[in-house]
Amino acid sequence: MQQSGNAGAWRVDAPKEADYAHWRKLYQGYADFYRREMPDANAERVWSWIMDPDHEVNGLLVRDADGAPVGLAHYRPFARPLTATTGGFLDDLFVDPRLRGTGAVDALFDALRQITAERGWSVLRWITMDDNYRARGKYDQVAQQTKWVTYDMAPPA
Repeated sequence: MQQSGNAGAWRVDAPKEADYAHWRKLYQGYADFYRREMPDANAERVWSWIMDPDHEVNGLLVRDADGAPVGLAHYRPFARPLTATTGGFLDDLFVDPRLRGTGAVDALFDALRQITAERGWSVLRWITMDDNYRARGKYDQVAQQTKWVTYDMAPPA
């Protein structure tokens, strides 16, 4: 998929085995932004999911003109029983901070919108931190904020 951004053409595609080092650096940046540890074992597990065509988690990379990955998205389907549909859930989205505002994230959203349509998903949904103002400014341009409040319940210890 070729996309045009403010700084030139972007290409979005699925990660390949050879992309691991670039993906790992980007995923570490994502974890650092949310102040979460990202041990190698966790990153390797997520990478194995993305590389497994039978796993529900899928990935995208946005690449610069030289083909180097500069951003990532991880997404998966989820059932929506009340509407009897399947939606898509965007778990992770990250673009190298030096390239924000250049159109790279727009290319990722264009690809995600296309995937949502191709798979017949009724919606693409994601969450973000309340104080992630820069990202929320972009999200407000491409999607509608919901009124739902999110809760997490931990299993018993």
